[in-house]
Order: sequence, then C-alpha cells, then structure tokens
Amino acid sequence: MHTIHHALVLNLHQPAGNLDELLTYQPWETREVLEAMDRIPRSLWGYEDVGRVHLSLSGTLLETLSDLDFQSRMYGVVDCGSLLWYFQNLSIFRILGTGYYHPVLPLIPEADREEQIRRWQGIGRHLFWRDQFQGFWPPEMGFSMELIPLLQRAGYRYVLVDSEYVEAVTPMTWQELRYRPHVARYGDAEIIVVVRDRDLSNAQESGMDLDWFTRETAARTQGCDFEPLVTTATDGDNGGWFRNWQPQANFWGFYRSLMDYTRSGGAIRPTFIDDYLDRYGVSGEVRVNTGAWNTGWHHGRDFLQWTGSQAQKEALLRVETVSNAVQDVQKQANKQEREAHELLEQARWLLLRAQTSCHYFWGEAWLPRAHQQMDDSLAHLEKARQTLKNRPAGYALRTLRD
Repeated sequence: MHTIHHALVLNLHQPAGNLDELLTYQPWETREVLEAMDRIPRSLWGYEDVGRVHLSLSGTLLETLSDLDFQSRMYGVVDCGSLLWYFQNLSIFRILGTGYYHPVLPLIPEADREEQIRRWQGIGRHLFWRDQFQGFWPPEMGFSMELIPLLQRAGYRYVLVDSEYVEAVTPMTWQELRYRPHVARYGDAEIIVVVRDRDLSNAQESGMDLDWFTRETAARTQGCDFEPLVTTATDGDNGGWFRNWQPQANFWGFYRSLMDYTRSGGAIRPTFIDDYLDRYGVSGEVRVNTGAWNTGWHHGRDFLQWTGSQAQKEALLRVETVSNAVQDVQKQANKQEREAHELLEQARWLLLRAQTSCHYFWGEAWLPRAHQQMDDSLAHLEKARQTLKNRPAGYALRTLRD
C-alpha cells in the first residue's frame, strides 16, 4: 500500500474585540475558545517526529492574543504569550498567511484586498519571527481566480481551495484532481492550489475515529498511482469536537491516535504541504470557480452566507462606496500632511475592520457593527477632508463625493 500524505489545516479566528466582550458577558465561552487553542500545541508535544499542523490565525486574533492587557486578564487560564511562542515551533507547525480582518476577499473592493494581506504579513512577521509564509488561507476559503496575481505579488507559493470548485484544465482523474497539487493561472500570474477534501473535512469538523478515517482515506485513494496528498481543513476552536476537554472525546484524542498509528508503520503520514511540494511537485493545471467553504446549512456557492439578504447586499455595496471615498481623499494628501494622514489611516483601519466576514455571516444580526465602523470611518474621513481643505492656498482639492 502506498503512503497517504495527510495535511491538516486549522483555521483560528475571532473578530476584533470579541474575546474581550465574551470575557465580560460570557466568560465561560472565552475560556473554552482559548483552551481549545492552547490544546493544540500541548497535544503535539512529544510527537515532533510525526505531528504536522498548518495554522491560519486572523490578524484580529493575533492582535488580541498579543495584547498585554488581555494576556494579564487571562493569565491563570491560558498564557496567551506562551501560546504564541508555542506556535513558532517549526517542527510541528506551519503558519499560513491570511487577511488581517478575515474578510471574504472576493466580496471586498480590489483596492482593499492587498491592504488586508499586507497588514497580516506585518503582524505575522512580527509575532512569528520570520519573513516568509509559503501558504495562504483565504478567509472562509472564499476564492476567485482574480486573487492569483495579488497572492503571487505577496510572495505566496500556494493557496488552499475547496474541492467543490476545482475543475481540470489538464485531463486528469478524479483522484488526481483532488489529491494532487496543481497550478492555476490568471493572465500571466500563477499559483499552486492545494485542494481541501470537503467530505473528509466535514467529518473532521463533526467527529470521527481512527478506524473510519483510515478506511475512508484508503478507499478514496485506492485508484492513485502516485502518493496522494489528502488535505482536511476546518475551524480549530469552534464546536464541541474541538472545545471538549476530555482527551478521548475531542479531535486531539483522534489525532494522537493517528500519530501513534503513523509511528507503528501505518499508511497515513501527517505532512507539511511545502515538504510534499518539495518532494513531489505539482501535476497539471486547474481552474477554480468562485466560492467559499461550506458552513453549517450553507453550501458556499455564490457566497450565500454573506449575500443572502438585501440588507447584506446593501452593506457590502456601502463598503465599496466608503472604500472609493477613502481612496479619493488619499490621492489628494501628500506625505508632509501628517494630520491628514493620521486621520486617513484611522478611516482606512475602520473600513478594513468593517469588512470582517462575521459582520455579514449572521444574517443581519451583526450588520450594525459593520455600519457603525463605516460611520466612524467616514467621520475620520470628513476630518481629513477638512484638514486638506484648510491647507494653504496653492493646493488643489477635489470635492469628496458621498
């Protein structure tokens, strides 16, 4: 039997201020979330020879975990500073780049996508002490082909995509399509795509045991005449399967049994995606249709989770309007106008924060948060506009259109 390479990917995200808010009103939930995160490295200690986990941590989560005040409030529950240190362990972790405020990238203005990625790279490099991150996790796995040039410019080697949207350009079998990395091209740009197996990921999210997983992966890859890469990706801090503290009743009880199975000579071997690419390369070209991963009762096609109601559509349309306004004023400010630039930075920051996917995911329940942040963004923008308007004669200023 051939070796089955398994790439485990876990997404960790909390909206800005959410853990602080939960700590005030639902402290037990903050504890559950942080303990689920803290359980990740602790479950891998002693398994450095076989444990391999890819982590995506949103910028807002990293911001919270690295905040000294939050760390002091949580000390005695979870040592957040030490947790960030544990995640630096290159033997058992690969950190994936993502968008700072966890937006569904294809749903936000093109001008803001690069800023979301750039800002995450800033905090990622600072906290994880490295210059490069090879893999990219699109928030909510929201992907479209026009992201490829942006990801290539940002230096990413590969991107995770969902199996439901991948179509072969080069003729290939079902097994090759799903269990080999491929190249996707958009114009002159290209990137490697690594395919998440949606069915196996569903099982990872809800609960499974080692016998089922070994049988299922063997059945799915039995037609492979190559060593397959099976990729599963889910949230790593949501749901009872990940939050349950009992070792034999949570995901990490399963994963430790998988690592023991690998040590005993089993066919499944946890792997880092970059190591697999270095050894086996890529196979063929694919096209990735626009879509997101499945969440609960939503399939992910057409981004229905975030665009299903008229109010959601209008909020996203307003994001574009505010973004255009910010860009318009930015073009008028020069580097010497410090006060205007500080106001513009605040306006831009609030706009990017308003793009957080969670604001649009819960139907219309969280939309007021997005609108409030856009209101605040426009308030700072108006102050910047007034600052520029009052500068000495000789400066040109175009009128800001609302």
